[in-house]
Amino acid sequence: MMKERAVVIAIKGSDIIVQSTIKSTCSTCHQVDSCGSGQVAKAIPHKTLTTQLKHTNHTVVVGDEVILGIPEKDILQTAWQVYLWPIIGLITFAALGQWLMLHHYLSYEPLAIVLSIMGGYAGFKLAQLKQKQRNNNDWLAPKLLSVVAKKIPVTQIPTK
Repeated sequence: MMKERAVVIAIKGSDIIVQSTIKSTCSTCHQVDSCGSGQVAKAIPHKTLTTQLKHTNHTVVVGDEVILGIPEKDILQTAWQVYLWPIIGLITFAALGQWLMLHHYLSYEPLAIVLSIMGGYAGFKLAQLKQKQRNNNDWLAPKLLSVVAKKIPVTQIPTK
């Protein structure tokens, strides 16, 4: 489960609106001060992401910190479809184009190249179709996992 911490900024009925800060991974590296990417990450202001969570069963108030989560399986399945299907289509149709040229069904190599591009586009459209079939991607929407316990400030420690 991929998790992220967010803050409740509004409540609308049973839905809540949360806001999280998009962080750069460079902030955790020990070489952040001597690395060019780390310097760029420091210079760019952190952006925030606002999301509305539907039908939550947790009791929260504005200002609460919450933990959101998305199953890794769903993210990996989406990434596989979006990235690999076009590549698989491109390679498959390129191989088909080469086979057709080898057996003299195609007389020009640019036709084989056009065929491979069509295969990549077909893979892209297949991935797009599969993503639309998954109920408008509600399965990729973050879910509220838990409410973070509030810290109780210690103002005075009794001494003996």
